[in-house]
Amino acid sequence: MADLATLQAPSLDDMEALAQDAYARLPAEFRALCEGVVIRVEDFPDDDTMREMDCETPFDLLGLFRGIGLAQGGAMMQTGQFPNMVWLYRRPILDYWAEHEEALGSIVTHVLVHEIGHHFGLSDEDMEAIEAAAA
Repeated sequence: MADLATLQAPSLDDMEALAQDAYARLPAEFRALCEGVVIRVEDFPDDDTMREMDCETPFDLLGLFRGIGLAQGGAMMQTGQFPNMVWLYRRPILDYWAEHEEALGSIVTHVLVHEIGHHFGLSDEDMEAIEAAAA
């Protein structure tokens, strides 16, 4: 058992590593379609994002897809366009983890798949199948 007296919360770098591991475990066909999607980890959403997403607190949002999804015709990047990005928010994810009986890696995978799923316009059932394949 880990020494709980010295245990620390996962850092931004730790969460980035969890996200990269989760991404690497996604089905190869799914990852091939994600070419160019950038994954970023921050502690919280910025103030503009909180206003745009109508968040009451910084803990309301676990992740966010920003960009032009394939479902909206965003397959080809245009000059001057930012890359499609998935943001994972460390502190809200850790707060969710503390309140639920799920492994942190499973939560990160769920948020990542859900946000990338927006890129493809996938249904909840499609995203559940991708998550199951990554487990």
